[in-house]
Amino acid sequence: MVRSVRDLATGGLALAGRPRRLVPLVLGWEPIPESVSLRGGDPARFLLEPVTAAAVVFDTGWVLVDGGFDLDRVRDPEQRAAHYDHESYTAVVPPGDALAEGVAAAGLHWDALAACVVSHVHLDHTGGLRLVPPGTPVVLQRREWTWLGSGVGRRETVVVDDVLAADVSIVLVDGDTELAPGLGVLDTRGHTPGHQSVRIDLPDRRVVLACDAADLERNLTERTPCGWVGVAGDEPDAQRSVDRLADLAGLPGVEVWPGHDPAWAPWTRA
Repeated sequence: MVRSVRDLATGGLALAGRPRRLVPLVLGWEPIPESVSLRGGDPARFLLEPVTAAAVVFDTGWVLVDGGFDLDRVRDPEQRAAHYDHESYTAVVPPGDALAEGVAAAGLHWDALAACVVSHVHLDHTGGLRLVPPGTPVVLQRREWTWLGSGVGRRETVVVDDVLAADVSIVLVDGDTELAPGLGVLDTRGHTPGHQSVRIDLPDRRVVLACDAADLERNLTERTPCGWVGVAGDEPDAQRSVDRLADLAGLPGVEVWPGHDPAWAPWTRA
């Protein structure tokens, strides 16, 4: 069970220095109609979209952003049928454990994990909490935490026990928040009530992980939100969020990474 729920402490997360490296991680895939990821897209055209996460590496310690599926649930026939196989959707995962293997390949160690940032509580983002050390701080928007506790959504989109049964400490933030020098979250609600994107200031550039506020690069270039904003989502908020991200993508030295684009170079390389 969750150990504690608290507001972000003064001074932010316990991290030394600034972000030095960003490690993109692809943890699986999911077939998605284009019309779900892009309002006005073709409902008959399916995209095999990557399920993504990232490690933000500081001088000392690192932060995990999102975490893919809970593989134990995906590989259990009853839980898979309940949560991951429905309509035209299924969870596609490689052999082994892509998150554990990706963290090891990056030269990172779980005992140096300072925190997790969860963009929102859909089931393709919350499964990594199964691997984190006990008591790890998990950053959520307060609106998302309230929504999760309200008996949220459909079982096909949210597995509440990914978060509520995890041995973690929930850290709540409200809107745009600086978590540590060079690391912040941005209020990009709309897809869910408390969706957040993540800003990382690297030595040579700024990267914004859009997460599900922009699945595809086309969401940004066409300023068009996803076609499905989720249970309890809000279309006007989703439009404001994708406009905000598109504005950021137009700034010099800023990269905005769409969360599920199968052609986005950092995900294809990962």
